[in-house]
Amino acid sequence: MRLDKDMQEALSTFTIESTELLQKMEAGLLELEDIEDSGETINAIFRAAHTIKGSAGIFGLDHIVRFTHVVESVLDALRSGKLAVTPELVAALLPCCDHLNILIRDIIDGKLEENREITELGEHLLTALSPYLETPPAPKTGGVIVQDNTARVETIAGGSETGNWLLFLQFNENCLRDGMDPLAFIHYLTTLGEIIDLTTFSHMMPAAKLMDPETNYLGFEVILKSEVDKETIESVFEFVRDGSLIHILPLEHRIPYYVELIHSLSEEDAYLGELLIKSGVITQRELEEGLKLQKDQSQTRPPPARIGEILVDQHVVQQSLVNAALEKQKQIKDNNVGKNHNIHVDAERLDKLIDLVGELVIATAASHLQALQFGNIALKEINATVINLVEEVRDSALQLRMVPIGAIFSRFQRVVRDVSKELGKDIKLVISGADTEVDKAIVEKVGDPLLHLVRNAMDHGIERAELRAERGKPTQGTLRLNAYHSSGNIVIEVSDDGGGLDRDRIHARAVERGLIQAGAVLSEQDIYALIFEPGFSTAEQISNLSGRGVGMDVVKRNIAELRGLIHIESQPGQGTTLRIHLPLTLAIIDGFLAGVGDTSYVIPLDRVLECVELPADDNRDYMELRGEVLPFIRLRQLFRKNGEVARRQNVIVVEHLGMKAGLVVDRLAGELQTVIKPLGKLFGHVQGVGGSTILGSGEVALILDVPALLKHQEQSLVSA
Repeated sequence: MRLDKDMQEALSTFTIESTELLQKMEAGLLELEDIEDSGETINAIFRAAHTIKGSAGIFGLDHIVRFTHVVESVLDALRSGKLAVTPELVAALLPCCDHLNILIRDIIDGKLEENREITELGEHLLTALSPYLETPPAPKTGGVIVQDNTARVETIAGGSETGNWLLFLQFNENCLRDGMDPLAFIHYLTTLGEIIDLTTFSHMMPAAKLMDPETNYLGFEVILKSEVDKETIESVFEFVRDGSLIHILPLEHRIPYYVELIHSLSEEDAYLGELLIKSGVITQRELEEGLKLQKDQSQTRPPPARIGEILVDQHVVQQSLVNAALEKQKQIKDNNVGKNHNIHVDAERLDKLIDLVGELVIATAASHLQALQFGNIALKEINATVINLVEEVRDSALQLRMVPIGAIFSRFQRVVRDVSKELGKDIKLVISGADTEVDKAIVEKVGDPLLHLVRNAMDHGIERAELRAERGKPTQGTLRLNAYHSSGNIVIEVSDDGGGLDRDRIHARAVERGLIQAGAVLSEQDIYALIFEPGFSTAEQISNLSGRGVGMDVVKRNIAELRGLIHIESQPGQGTTLRIHLPLTLAIIDGFLAGVGDTSYVIPLDRVLECVELPADDNRDYMELRGEVLPFIRLRQLFRKNGEVARRQNVIVVEHLGMKAGLVVDRLAGELQTVIKPLGKLFGHVQGVGGSTILGSGEVALILDVPALLKHQEQSLVSA
């Protein structure tokens, strides 16, 4: 299948929207088991499946349409109350979401044709859904009796009842030759409801001597009483549609009901066709045919007729229902005036924008430096205004890449559900702080580390039910994911209420593996940090999930690549909390510029508490600051800088996780915006440096990794 450029762009939009809809479907299915009033959630799941199916049909992706149609049928039964929410039903539907993700992924990869192997896998999933599908009942006793070629046909129902659907059926003249019996379709309608009235039309029938016994000349008008939707009725005639005239309309007395339904629809879509589809008065196929006709008209006699007029002319909907949809459309548009609208922006364009803003920051710093050197007051004022504007542009640009971290948290609902069953444990996931925003680049890269931590907590942290009962705990374990902002960073917490980390056992295993000396004295954090060593594990048995010592070292490496760190808190018998500290963005930060000798250093501003003067006669490695002992980190000694020492040195007080230290520098240069540049693999091993930046003068300055410096200082004090 080859698509033109416009269709390729539309197909790309379809895959993006379908991926988002599948995420919502999965989240909704996982939510069903935990809520009492599930009506709106079920409707949202159904709408997602229905939208995917309808959109797939536009592109001729019949294999997706067929699979989704069965899923949609089960969801429709769930929506109508014919099925109850059960863990077994949710377990049968969740793999269907996975399968649809695979089908959509194939479309993204350019594989538009059906893959038989994948289809066979899907058929196994549909087999698992078959118990939840309604078996069509046998046709009701009795039937239709044709009195003559033009006569009205009586049915078993009697004439006093009223139906809700009016069907005009003129099957194509070759249907009998194709093995399609018109009466068989009419009989099948009785499995969907009750035929209240049926009229046959024989106006196309020729004289007897000209009749062909294999040609169909009859048309039918059927009044049907049924609770199914229009699309279900339309699907009855799927195999006989070509060359036939089939119109399905609500009866006149039902029009007020549909008008009220249209007015009660939510304001998610303001398109006329969507409103008519959601109310059930037209189907997706009818809308697509109407839009195709409109497009054809635009090429032959512009301007084309409006879609509402076309649908009325095609006898698929009444004018009064189109008018109701137009009124609703106007109401939605009026209500949406002034509201914010979301648009999809390609991530590469955002990255390009951030890069340009970064270069703008560097150029602004250079112009600021020139303004200071020339001493021109007017130039300084103009430059100050430009700097303020650049800061606003920077903040706005970075905000564009901010996304709620709940987008990744929600994925773990499925992970916890599946892994807890595999482990034979009853574990619930509690999510908080899902609205906390973070740079999209960080969200994409933190997923795998979080997955390792979640699985590890479920396998090693949370005990089995019988052991929890012995310890006086609830048999159901709790795993918590939380996120919040702190000091210019985002903090992600993975907590469990399990048995906690066994410090003695970790220490003994580290000695056994030669990671530490037997008599080594380590702080609590140093002991906990051993679990991130390559190949380290305290598990007695190897499972499918963990025990091989693979994973935690990867977690530490991935977090370090994001300029983050992990802090561990654990209480024996009560549980463990792993706290991941990450920068809000990977691109631009506010920094404080300082110098040692001929080298400049940038300290992230969110780590800086204050600056004080170093006492001139003090050669110690600490000072008293308001009754508190403050240890020093002399950058000149740490980075082995030569040259003359400044006559007056300064101390920059920095803090992280309650630890404080003073960075001794020669000079202070003040605050600046810093564009972070990676050091590269050659300098990746340098401790205490998190990156580099380019100053306005063109000089390269190193960005200090304050947490690493404080950890180095703590280890030095312990060893001393």
